Amino acid sequence: MPQLNEAAILEALKSVRDPGRDGDIVSLGMISGLVIKQGNVGFSIEVAPDRGPALEPLRKAAERAVAAVPGVLSVTAVLTAHSEKPPPEAPRAAARQEPQQPLMPGVKRIVAVASGKGGVGKSTTAVNLALSLSAAGRSVGILDADIYGPSLPLMLGITDRPTSPDGKVLDPMSAWGLKAMSIGFLIPADSPTIWRGPMVMGALEQLMRDVAWGELDVMIVDMPPGTGDVQLTMAQRVPLAGAVIVSTPQDLALIDARKGLNMFRKVDIPVLGVIENMSYFVCPHCGGRSDVFTHGGARRAAEAMGVDFLGELPLDMSIREGADGGRPIVATDPQGMHADAYGAIADAIWAKVSGGAAKPAPSIVIQ
Repeated sequence: MPQLNEAAILEALKSVRDPGRDGDIVSLGMISGLVIKQGNVGFSIEVAPDRGPALEPLRKAAERAVAAVPGVLSVTAVLTAHSEKPPPEAPRAAARQEPQQPLMPGVKRIVAVASGKGGVGKSTTAVNLALSLSAAGRSVGILDADIYGPSLPLMLGITDRPTSPDGKVLDPMSAWGLKAMSIGFLIPADSPTIWRGPMVMGALEQLMRDVAWGELDVMIVDMPPGTGDVQLTMAQRVPLAGAVIVSTPQDLALIDARKGLNMFRKVDIPVLGVIENMSYFVCPHCGGRSDVFTHGGARRAAEAMGVDFLGELPLDMSIREGADGGRPIVATDPQGMHADAYGAIADAIWAKVSGGAAKPAPSIVIQ
């Protein structure tokens, strides 16, 4: 069996020709970010921005060509916009980037739900906050910005794939009164995402730009954990109304939560407050309370950093079971005490972001 390597993949891609140019996609220099890991292949196809919508068949043809290579287990190709460089004689000023069009123009307010590290229940919190905002009569969308570890399909119980009436723009998925989009709706659940940074950024922008979000009062963005490319892209490309930091009470989580909070401050995004998740545990049998991860750490950290403390959420089996089963607790038990807790936090967030228009997205300069 031939060895699975970059040469084998590129050789297969040479069979795919660009219908609008005289040559194959390899010879034309359209392939970038090629990654091969344990039989899983990922790469981007660079195209001019105005050609992107029409080249979905080319992207699929490239995936089919690579899938036929012996040893390939999965293939993920993504179209990324590529602008031609100015000619050498053009003056330097001509190379300045033109202002980019808004990615979600109909969305009035965009709120990022973030955490400094994984495992603190950020996605569960984001989904239930979105549902609480919807229950209060607002039109709400939720975007899963975690390209490497999407969780929205599981948490909302969505197994279908999005459709596109015109072959260019996707209709968002709908569940529990929310409009939703995630890379997890587009790739198999067990297919690893092994893209490099530029491919991730291209995919994230497509989820914002090429989805018919329509008019929404608020968009909740479930951010990936940490402080990386996705966070910077969101801060630069969309007018975030603010960010919410989710943390558990213990010191290890709070160290990373402080990093996340400071990152948003550095890019001039308002931090709306801190939520302490898994704040305490109440035994369903005896009613006794246990502070599994200690208690009150997030409140103290918020006070020390000069931001609001938005509230506490318990460690509870019904919340976890609802998230794992695609039946979020706020939707299935809207009159329960957990829905009340999420609702109070959602009301506090809404009060902060509904007072005026969001600030324009800042221009981030790396020096």
